[in-house]
Amino acid sequence: DGRRLVFAAGVDGNSDIFVMEIGSGQIRKLTDTPAIETEPSFSPDDSRIIFESDRGGSQQLYVMPSSGGEAQRISFGNGRYGSPVWSPRADMVAFTKIEGGRFHIGVMKTDGSDERVLTSSFLDESPSWSPNGRVIVFSRETPGQSGAPSLYTVDLTGRNLRPLPTPSFASDPSWSALLP
Repeated sequence: DGRRLVFAAGVDGNSDIFVMEIGSGQIRKLTDTPAIETEPSFSPDDSRIIFESDRGGSQQLYVMPSSGGEAQRISFGNGRYGSPVWSPRADMVAFTKIEGGRFHIGVMKTDGSDERVLTSSFLDESPSWSPNGRVIVFSRETPGQSGAPSLYTVDLTGRNLRPLPTPSFASDPSWSALLP
């Protein structure tokens, strides 16, 4: 609704998830664990927040109500998970998965089921959904290009991987929303 901002902040050496009411500046802490908790993202209807946490021993994805409360782990595959983002229809999340020394872009339903890895590379990260929820843009670094980041898109089948031309190195893409 544009009235709240969710963010991670380190306080006393520990990272937790916070929400700020923009109008009043009031800040409320939503998590309080000794774990590292970062990368929060509101669901499109603002009812839930997805974030990454190592509270279970390794970097995984968790979902909780946007008002705070019990967080449920949704990632259970091999490897570590990060950079979660909701699909525009709130039926899936995209993420970065680190497994076997490689970085992947993947998707799963919001309950953690139907996980699909769409890409695999030296370093794929920072997924962002297209407004129609059918394509994901992300940044990729490859060892053969001096580690220079560039942008790619991939559809939900994982078969249509395409580079996006940019004037120079590019990273951390974010797709704009559909306008009414």
